[in-house]
Amino acid sequence: MYKGGCLCGAVRFFITGPIRNIVYCHCSRCRRAQGSAFATNGIVAADDFEITKGAQNLTTFQSMPGKRKQFCRTCGSPILSINSATPDVVRVRIGTIQSPISERPTAHIFATSKADWESISDDLPQYPEYEPGR
Repeated sequence: MYKGGCLCGAVRFFITGPIRNIVYCHCSRCRRAQGSAFATNGIVAADDFEITKGAQNLTTFQSMPGKRKQFCRTCGSPILSINSATPDVVRVRIGTIQSPISERPTAHIFATSKADWESISDDLPQYPEYEPGR
């Protein structure tokens, strides 16, 4: 089980299953949403993700039709995204997990869109868009 939450502590959650397909996303949308060079996201079964505190403190932004990002309305921490095309999973922002994580990132996606000031210096595969099979 994983525990996590936002920066101010208003929102808390549990993850009771595995985290799949952890990737570093370098697309311009993720960079703006995170205020950083990339977002680190992982896929979790929706049934394995539970907000245990502060659900009323989550606010939602529809970033694209059918895609919603949820974040803490107090501190702005991004928590997860939900895609209406895949209602059985959520994409969790890995930086909000406070427990040790056994799964590891598997790829860099939208690597050709990376910030011009960033260097990717690990040996993970780099894809110009989503990783194959998604």
